[in-house]
Amino acid sequence: MTGIDSNSGKLVSINISEETGTRKWPVDSAVLVEDHGIEGDVHAGSPIKQVSLLDEAEIEAMEDRAGVELFPGDFAENLTTRGIDHDQVDRGDRFSIGEDVELEVSQIGKSCHADCVVKAKTGECIMPKKGLFLKVLSGGEISPGDTITFTTRED
Repeated sequence: MTGIDSNSGKLVSINISEETGTRKWPVDSAVLVEDHGIEGDVHAGSPIKQVSLLDEAEIEAMEDRAGVELFPGDFAENLTTRGIDHDQVDRGDRFSIGEDVELEVSQIGKSCHADCVVKAKTGECIMPKKGLFLKVLSGGEISPGDTITFTTRED
């Protein structure tokens, strides 16, 4: 199986915001609602982009290229992970987090908006190529440190 080392990774940070176009701030835990998103996050309710995900390795690579310090949520990602090779993930693949939550990749990448704070800080934004967007198939509570299990749509 491709996508995650040994088919699993870790949830590093959960990030939410109440306004669009701003960085997201880490929280200690979150509740994901089926076919809705993360409770309290501005993007919840979107039909396709209910939850966004970015791996910590991508953030670190951007830090190296740009020479600036970045933090979870700076790219407005809801879930910051460790161990996910975004280049191996495809639409329809699924992630399980903890015991209850199941997510399906609905979109890879997105257009960067004109007033992107990360692009202004670093000169580029990685969300158009490295950001994963997911639909919540099964909800529940998640916390940093939870295991993420990856399955391809072919499994």
